[in-house]
Amino acid sequence: MFSVAREFSFSYGHRLYRYEGRCRRLHGHNALVRIEILGDGDSLNEHGMAFDFATLKETMGRWIDETLDHRVFLAKDDPLAKVLIDAGEEPVLLDGNPTAEQLAKAIYEHAVEIGLRVQRVDFWETKNCRATYAR
Repeated sequence: MFSVAREFSFSYGHRLYRYEGRCRRLHGHNALVRIEILGDGDSLNEHGMAFDFATLKETMGRWIDETLDHRVFLAKDDPLAKVLIDAGEEPVLLDGNPTAEQLAKAIYEHAVEIGLRVQRVDFWETKNCRATYAR
């Protein structure tokens, strides 16, 4: 079975609400995301590809740039969300804390939603800390 993967990077801010460690403070990261797409078994298309890297860039790359890059991610119940909204910002609100695990899952689910055959999403919050989501 063939698969292809492409990496994307973006910058974001977040904090973990009701968390006792240092990540309870608002801070930022330069994330690296690796999205792996399954091919169709051992078959390749007429161009010898399992999946076109350009299509992955045009779909997921554009969505990451427009939706995730330079945004602040917060839990929906974080009181900081109201402060930012009142200040004219548009934080991305999640059902739980905006951990690397949650962000990997959100990226995976968007890829599935637009019809991609996703194998897995790896999300590096830092060069040493990675979360993976796969079904």
